[in-house]
Amino acid sequence: MELAENGAPIIAGLLVFEVNGERFEVPEIDPSTTLLEFLRTKTRFRSVKLGCGEGGCGACVVLLSKYDPKLKRTESFTVSSCLTLLCSINGCSVTTSEGLGNIKDGFHPIHLRFAGFHASQCGFCTPGMCMSLFSALANSEKSDHLQAPPGFSKLTISEAERAISGNLCRCTGYRPIADACKSFAADVDLEDLGTNTFWRRGDAKGIRASKLPTYNPIDHACSYTDVTKSELKSKRILNFEQYSWHTPLTIDELQSLLCSDMVRNGAMIKLVVGNTGDGYYKDAKKYDKYVDLRSIPELSMVRRDEQGIEFGAALPISKVILYLKLESKTNTSSDRKVLFTRIAEHMEKIASIFIRNSASIGGNLVMAQRKHFPSDIATLLLAVDSSVSILSGHGQEKISFEEFLYRSPLDPKDVLLTVHIPFPKSSEVQNSVGQQHPRVLLESYRAAPRPLGNSLPYLNAAFLVDACCNESGVLVNRVRLAFGAYGTKHASRATNVEEYLAGKVLSVEVLDKAVKLVKEAIVPEDGTSYPAYRKSLAVSFLFSFLTNLINDCSDVIGGSKNDPNGKLLENAAKVYDKIMPSPIKGPTLLSSAKQIMETNRDYNPVGEPMPKFGAPIQASGEAVYVDDIPSPPNCLHGTLICSSKPLVRVKGISFKSKPEPTGVVDIITANDIPKGGENVGGMAHFGSEPLFADEVTRFAGDFIGFVTADTQKHANLAARMASVDYDTEGLDPPILTVEEAVERSSFLEAPSFMLPSMVGDFSNGMANADHKILSAEIKLGSQYCFYMETQTALAIPDEDNTMVVYSSVQWPEFLHRSIAKCLGIPEHNVRVITRRIGGGFGGKLLRAMTVATACALAAHKLRRPVRCYLDRKTDMIIAGGRHPMKIKYDVGFKSDGKITALHLDILINAGITVDISPFIPFTMVAALKKYNWGALSFNIKLCKTNHSSKSAVRAPGDVQGTYVAEVVIEHVASFLSLDVDSVRNINLHTYESLSFFYPHSSGDPVEYTLPLILDKIAESSSYTERVARVELFNKSNFWHKRGISRVPIVYQVSVNATPGKVSILWDGSIVVEVGGTEMGQGLWTKVRQTTAYTLTSIQCDGMDDLVEKVRVVQSDTLSIVQGGVTSGSTTSESSCAAVRLSCNILVERLVPLVKELQEKTGSVTWDDLILQAQNRSINLAAHAYYVPESSSSEYLNYGAAVSEVEVNVLTGQTTILRTDIVYDCGKSMNPAVDMGQIEGAFVQGIGFFMLEEYLDNSEGLTITDSTWTYKIPTLDTIPKQFNVELLNSGHHKDRVLSSKACGEPPLVLAVSVHCATRAAICSARKQSNIPSTFLLDVPATMPVVKQLCGLDTVEKYLQSLSSSS
Repeated sequence: MELAENGAPIIAGLLVFEVNGERFEVPEIDPSTTLLEFLRTKTRFRSVKLGCGEGGCGACVVLLSKYDPKLKRTESFTVSSCLTLLCSINGCSVTTSEGLGNIKDGFHPIHLRFAGFHASQCGFCTPGMCMSLFSALANSEKSDHLQAPPGFSKLTISEAERAISGNLCRCTGYRPIADACKSFAADVDLEDLGTNTFWRRGDAKGIRASKLPTYNPIDHACSYTDVTKSELKSKRILNFEQYSWHTPLTIDELQSLLCSDMVRNGAMIKLVVGNTGDGYYKDAKKYDKYVDLRSIPELSMVRRDEQGIEFGAALPISKVILYLKLESKTNTSSDRKVLFTRIAEHMEKIASIFIRNSASIGGNLVMAQRKHFPSDIATLLLAVDSSVSILSGHGQEKISFEEFLYRSPLDPKDVLLTVHIPFPKSSEVQNSVGQQHPRVLLESYRAAPRPLGNSLPYLNAAFLVDACCNESGVLVNRVRLAFGAYGTKHASRATNVEEYLAGKVLSVEVLDKAVKLVKEAIVPEDGTSYPAYRKSLAVSFLFSFLTNLINDCSDVIGGSKNDPNGKLLENAAKVYDKIMPSPIKGPTLLSSAKQIMETNRDYNPVGEPMPKFGAPIQASGEAVYVDDIPSPPNCLHGTLICSSKPLVRVKGISFKSKPEPTGVVDIITANDIPKGGENVGGMAHFGSEPLFADEVTRFAGDFIGFVTADTQKHANLAARMASVDYDTEGLDPPILTVEEAVERSSFLEAPSFMLPSMVGDFSNGMANADHKILSAEIKLGSQYCFYMETQTALAIPDEDNTMVVYSSVQWPEFLHRSIAKCLGIPEHNVRVITRRIGGGFGGKLLRAMTVATACALAAHKLRRPVRCYLDRKTDMIIAGGRHPMKIKYDVGFKSDGKITALHLDILINAGITVDISPFIPFTMVAALKKYNWGALSFNIKLCKTNHSSKSAVRAPGDVQGTYVAEVVIEHVASFLSLDVDSVRNINLHTYESLSFFYPHSSGDPVEYTLPLILDKIAESSSYTERVARVELFNKSNFWHKRGISRVPIVYQVSVNATPGKVSILWDGSIVVEVGGTEMGQGLWTKVRQTTAYTLTSIQCDGMDDLVEKVRVVQSDTLSIVQGGVTSGSTTSESSCAAVRLSCNILVERLVPLVKELQEKTGSVTWDDLILQAQNRSINLAAHAYYVPESSSSEYLNYGAAVSEVEVNVLTGQTTILRTDIVYDCGKSMNPAVDMGQIEGAFVQGIGFFMLEEYLDNSEGLTITDSTWTYKIPTLDTIPKQFNVELLNSGHHKDRVLSSKACGEPPLVLAVSVHCATRAAICSARKQSNIPSTFLLDVPATMPVVKQLCGLDTVEKYLQSLSSSS
């Protein structure tokens, strides 16, 4: 039906929308289909990536534009396409990163700046980042900011940073991404931005601005966001009767739908606004009817009257925030301004921008009421005494929000219509005698792993007080204290505290009593994590709130004169306020940073900071990953069915739920392995591991089967619905701890040649010690790689019983072997292709093989292509992760801190199979040897347990060894009451001791640069001066403490054999193949530079831009054999060495021809040379296999970091104020690429040491299995100031072009943050008279830090004030 002349809505049975200007009509669709699913399967646009399916990573962000007929303008905003239902975008225009620009039409300035600022490594997250920034740019032009200078936007630096605060990146460390975003900001100082390809150091500001890719808000506004077509300007109402999507226009129509016979007969109904709740609850139900609530005017209105503001429940949270901010600006009442500002600012910490844009306020509250979602909004509304209106079978009713929360869960047919926030009212007795300066104040608080949101809080709180102040102090007339997210079903009020405080003048005694009462009120339910911590947060927040009240009163009337307790509290409040402003005020993000690098021109273009090859197409989303490859005809999709229990017998798999999953074709198990094949799912140097459990599962997460279906969604749903019949009769109990493994002698053996060597005589060292620490214990947990692209593969059966497999794998060669063994076919019948990997970090070694082999087996049996893209939950369950450990140590040392002997008993949880575990003792001990221990002995056991196999995670073993070394150093310093830096210094290696501890890798004396690095970083970071400033800060501040730490690393790496192949084509362009895979580390970029450098030795004309003629192509196991594994930080250099050898062969073939042609013509161009070579049948393809000499295959890397942190004693939050790194890259092949590797590795290390908890349940099944429960670093958790210097340490004769590794070693430098945090905690413990010797766990999360600072610091502080009075 067309739009009537009067502007009435179109009632349509056809779904119509645009994507990047292309019109789509969808006559039939499953209403559960998401926008992401449609874009990736039904369109040519692939920039939108699936990272989590939960709205928690930002990889799937798109811009949604729709016309608002009331305002007569287009609204554009970001949404998470993995949650947005396709039917909900009727009449909208969608813009993806390809729509902004692309390689054919030209890239958008955003794409070019991301590339130029080196802000894309693996590239999987980059299109989503670009869309988040573009939305901020587009909407800033509608703001009331001042007009920006030419080339810039109206965006501010702060807005630019916050635009991407909800997007995750595992590669870059965020700093270059932030710089790319800030380069558009009107208030940016370009000198504060880091390394880029646009200008050189020393360029004037004007020159810098002119060299940036031109940006003009008009020219670079995407035309697809201007919804001008009449059909899109019309309000299209979708009623999809065939597929049960309904869009009521009135409450009456809604009520008719909800009361229909179909619903009465038990039909499942789903009310839809933004559908973001699916990201948390993973709703897999099959609904009979979808009802879109957004077209009912009452549910989308904002109404203001004398009592307050009423919001329609279908309003997106972002619009509620907007209206609240507008109200705070236009309202003349200061109390109202504060109230609405506080609510809005707190709401901005909920989820991320692209979730708030579609998540409705009503949906959030219904989840809190019905499903006990830990909602911040519920806590806020409870505090301000809000009310709601509800539509139920009884009609409409209006009740208090508190009653709404605590009534029985809403029926699925009940609808929350509106939310009313009342204006604050001061006490009726405010004008009575003695009452002065009355005010109503709201403050809100939340403690969460990420300051800017995108994480659930440990506890949230909101306090509304009606108070007056006079010469006696602060009089509380009445107060509402709401707490939430602390482990109860709903937010609750501390009514006992409210009643006590009412009518009281605040004093030490009153606060002390209030604190005791709040501890009684806040009682987490059994099973809640960190219950004592959450209770202590309630105390901290209440104390913070009341002391702020006192401080406000003191500012108004100049202090209390009559009450000594009040005076003490005023002083306490001032101290508190000085160091911690109101927690509602969001922290600033990043300050300026310095990247210092020396460009090496000895091997030009090697050494140039060129942008990463392919970065622009990564930004535009045109770079092809495995899941971007179009599905071949008749392609099936599959996923793993995993055991939920360890060591159980599997009796069968069935689908017992009704209705049964649709689209299922087959379940592949071990029984389907063909005759002659083996149950092999992956291979490593030390053996293979099974693809499937046979009769008995070995661990929770073991692969029972591989279900295939017509779509990935159907396969995932089938796996979720699969019912596995288990039996434990006759089976031993599983081994789930290293202690049980020792008790039952369950170990894995490492080959003797892999065992590390002990150093010196431990007994003699202990005999010479003045002091000893015996049987100290350390426990270390695991870490998940969290690559943005989960495990994925596509297997295509080909002619003559062959199999072509596309896989995101770091070890194509061994995947090739695994598939051949599993299928029982010759290896020449298998071909594995890997173009690029969306993040690996070691996690795409054996687990990637398992997924790809399962696809190949299914394709082999079913004779159809089969692909798989694991959902994030399954990926996290099977990944295994970093090796957990238990360590006991004995250490002897002199009184000056010089250590004479160290012995360690190390139990490593290796999981069920060998994987790469035999490497771990070697790498761990190599990292431990960073200090001169005098003598070092150890007893290491690889414990075989019924856990998933632990695998490689960036810096495997090294990060644990480094941590243990620092724990020992810190323990000795604490024991002797010595400065820990002095103890580190006295135990640093001389070159002689270094050679003793590292006899095969120490190199020449000139290569030992660590002493130089430590001196250099001490000077560049002003370390000595800052130590003094930290001490002064800690003396002056009670509630915040700072710590600073300087930590060195010695990191041993091994170079492996690698092949390379170089071919020159007719037009002079060059194709290069290497065994190593590109996964963001810049391998292809360095290979291109090396190819160009080596071939330029031919010395002909026209070679200035030879690097632009070089293309590195995908890894293909039938094209280049013996490809090896991409790991250990050295594959880039070994690949470059192999390519250099290949190029040298070509040079040898071409130089005689060059000389001949030059003698004839005087000069010859590259293009002419190659044409002549082709005509003379000179072989222009060369293959080489680089094998490092045994004497130089191992070498040491050196670096140091200084980190300074600030710990909030009240909450345990740690803020990294500054990090300085100096790292020896030798002669860096590409300083920009290496800088990115250093920063990214360091931030991943922050995740391990400070944030990431990879936890199992009592049966070994992973429970932190989503973006909701597993928190990697984000832009708001990295160092505020992040300075990195690459030390060019000159010529290294045994290294490839004098370069050194940088992919993994910098990760372990993040231990400096952990050590600085420990120093800050030491200061907090000292002021509270808590013993200074303690172990700071890894990760040092907020609960861990707070517990060590003292869970009762507020109580003790108040007691000390009472004593003082």
